[in-house]
Amino acid sequence: MSRKLIASQFLTLDGVMSAPEQWNSKFLNDTEIVSEILSDFSGSDLLLLGKTTYDFFAARWPSRTSAMADHLNTCAKVVISTTLQSAEWNNTKIIRDNEMEEIVKLKEQPGRNIIVLGSYQLVQSLIVNDLIDEYKLYIHPLTLGKGKRLFDLATPPLTLKLITARPFASGVIAAVYQTEKTDSNDLK
Repeated sequence: MSRKLIASQFLTLDGVMSAPEQWNSKFLNDTEIVSEILSDFSGSDLLLLGKTTYDFFAARWPSRTSAMADHLNTCAKVVISTTLQSAEWNNTKIIRDNEMEEIVKLKEQPGRNIIVLGSYQLVQSLIVNDLIDEYKLYIHPLTLGKGKRLFDLATPPLTLKLITARPFASGVIAAVYQTEKTDSNDLK
């Protein structure tokens, strides 16, 4: 049995996933959301990141103390990057070549789930290569009108099955979708 690769993403109602630190902070005061995120982390043992998200996290999390910081700072991390020269954040490995093949190998290794946070370009590649098993979407009650969208015009047709949906007092909804294998001709 292979590990699940879960794309855990903060989104706006119009699907924007870019720069959540600019729009989601007021929602992270909801302790139930933080508890939900920590629950997600407890089911994983590997964090998969693109370079931009890695740089952002590595500059912030090592100096923090909390249950979330403890998990992020101690868990194994893999960064997909052709330009990152070294990774100073604890337990981090860089994959520079044959990225998608290496991710398939990671999924085949024993262990718990693999979570990818943010990492727009990486997530787009994972979608195109059909490597995401599940989407955990934290849908925020606001629209931005512009920004990088999780599912954009280049996204191939997908069929997703809703597994759970949980609303929070802040108005955020956590929805879990599993991917279903679909012939793209079925969607025309």
